[in-house]
Amino acid sequence: MADHTRLVTSFTAASTADDVLRGHDLGGVRALVTGASSGIGAETARALAAAGARVTLAVRNTDAGNAVAEAIARATGRARPDVAPLDLADRASVARFVVAWREPLHLLVNNAGVVTGGLARTREGWEWQFATNHLGHFALATGLRASLAAGAAERGGARVVAVSSTAHMRAGVDFDDLHFTHRAYDPQLAYARSKTANSLFAVEATRRWAGDGIVANAVNPGGVATGLQRNFTPEQRRSLDAAEAAGVFTYKTLAQGAATTMVAAVHPALARAGGRYLDDCQEAYTVPDDAALADHPHGVKRWALDPALAERLWTVSAELTRTGPG
Repeated sequence: MADHTRLVTSFTAASTADDVLRGHDLGGVRALVTGASSGIGAETARALAAAGARVTLAVRNTDAGNAVAEAIARATGRARPDVAPLDLADRASVARFVVAWREPLHLLVNNAGVVTGGLARTREGWEWQFATNHLGHFALATGLRASLAAGAAERGGARVVAVSSTAHMRAGVDFDDLHFTHRAYDPQLAYARSKTANSLFAVEATRRWAGDGIVANAVNPGGVATGLQRNFTPEQRRSLDAAEAAGVFTYKTLAQGAATTMVAAVHPALARAGGRYLDDCQEAYTVPDDAALADHPHGVKRWALDPALAERLWTVSAELTRTGPG
């Protein structure tokens, strides 16, 4: 892990996306937000559009995406965001999206995520949460690398934001059993692995792409009540309630939940700095892998920033998605 000064900003857990973007003119910025038909993704798209960015909502449900796009246009008085179909669990859908994208890209927000209450698999046999939350975003980002490089050439840099979670502290990536083919399925463990993978992606993407002016950072939006929890089992719900009671997190509004994404998207200190994990609008402090979540709710575990693990995950992901080395 690189040695650097930890980023500290003037923003806090109570800051909103609009607070972070105040004073930023994003005119000319081309932004793509996955999972933008509801929740934090929709708020992220709204805030970017309000600041002048031209935004595309990449969504599974285009009817819902179109409704959000109309609402954003009405609320901001800005141009209506574009809406495009994207199912991150479907390699063909990701491939179609990549082929259809024909212009420079300045900001990619890998926001979409799923939580399952039980074991589900893609047609390839991949565990659904890992396939959607990590592999789909990996294929999307690597497929759009040329567009990100073109965007970086236009504006002196391009950024990727990978939305992770405090859940990453529960588990690292198990390279011997990525898809739960050898052990009993635990949906919370599966989600944790996928969120660690999101952070590791940011580490390796920056290492590989910084020379083209592309940096990637991971963010923890914090506890926000969204549709992500709709498939929770009673056990998952109890675990979430217990974490809140223990002070691991305090629920945020959607606007507050999108704020840390905005820090990664626009903060000047991150224009050329990547491979970091942000929490509550600050760079998180690193904690040992055996640290208890309750003791370090705003930390990031070493396994989520380890460059050797990041490189290994990239290689495995490229083989699985057949995108090549990226």
